[in-house]
Amino acid sequence: MEALLALEPDRDFAARVHLVCMTASRTIAAMGELDLVQYEEPDVDGSADLSMWEKVAPIIGSTIAEVNTFCAQVEASFPVDAVLTERRQLQVDELFNRSARDCRTEVMNFGMNMRDPSVVGDRWNLITQLQIFRFRFRDSIGKLVWDVASVFGECKRREVEPGYEAALKATLVVRTMTADLRRLMRVRIQKVGDAPITEMLTQTQQMEKELNAFGRTAAWRALRAQDKKGILEFRFKLRQLIAIGQPTKIEILEALEPFVEFVDGFAMISRREILVQHDQEVLASVGVVLERAMNTTGFEAQLEAFKLALDEAQTIYGRSSEFDLFLRNQRKGLPTTETIASSLEQFLVQIAGMSVY
Repeated sequence: MEALLALEPDRDFAARVHLVCMTASRTIAAMGELDLVQYEEPDVDGSADLSMWEKVAPIIGSTIAEVNTFCAQVEASFPVDAVLTERRQLQVDELFNRSARDCRTEVMNFGMNMRDPSVVGDRWNLITQLQIFRFRFRDSIGKLVWDVASVFGECKRREVEPGYEAALKATLVVRTMTADLRRLMRVRIQKVGDAPITEMLTQTQQMEKELNAFGRTAAWRALRAQDKKGILEFRFKLRQLIAIGQPTKIEILEALEPFVEFVDGFAMISRREILVQHDQEVLASVGVVLERAMNTTGFEAQLEAFKLALDEAQTIYGRSSEFDLFLRNQRKGLPTTETIASSLEQFLVQIAGMSVY
């Protein structure tokens, strides 16, 4: 953004744009992902509990204050009654003021929603609504900065949007870890179905251990509240079955099968705009590397290209179960002189077969 603004001849205009964008950057940083671990409690029934509202009230207050601060900066730097004639200034003024108007309306609705009895009395609903508002605000302000930057020159969103890389990294971690969780639970269904009745308790205990391990991953912190609720509820059911001492196969499957359907829904994360753009870029880049490798002579050069493509492709793990299996298989060993050609070709086929949303 600073490089684009440096080319703007009207230095006062550039300074005002820079000030608002710096405010946007600080606001996005302040509205980062919530650490919900301190608010998670064993009881997941969503029963009315005003104590949770009291705990998150400071966050609600600071969220509203951050939005109002950003809007105030926009209104101070780009007054609605300013007389403008230059086309670029008119575009930027419209973008900023429209955003401020929308934010004022949204934060007012958010404040009213946070006082709704159905939200106040349901801690999971309360945290979910808070998460959703903060996520949407960060996303809208980030896009605003990109739209404004595009007025000054061609640029990619990731080049100018504050916090883009951090948001992308967190989203990639969630996709990777939830993909492994989906795979684990599908394997567990098969094992429960095949295991004798005497092993049902062991199978249940193993599932609980796997969920506990998932709860210690980086993905857990970035997970949406409603998704955490579904996982915690299932873990609670497992603990009830373990307490029985000898759960039946039917009892386990009655709890496990709906949960597998639930975690399968995590695949939709790949449809988030930030991942769609990321995946398109990675698929294109990996395809170019592999095409060049196919036209390169010499095993060492081809192998280096294969490893480069493999490293880059790891960032789209979780997008396709078939491609995930391909990536896991490659970790078992690199191609040899005899298999490098077929491995490159298979890699290209895998890339070509992946749909772009």
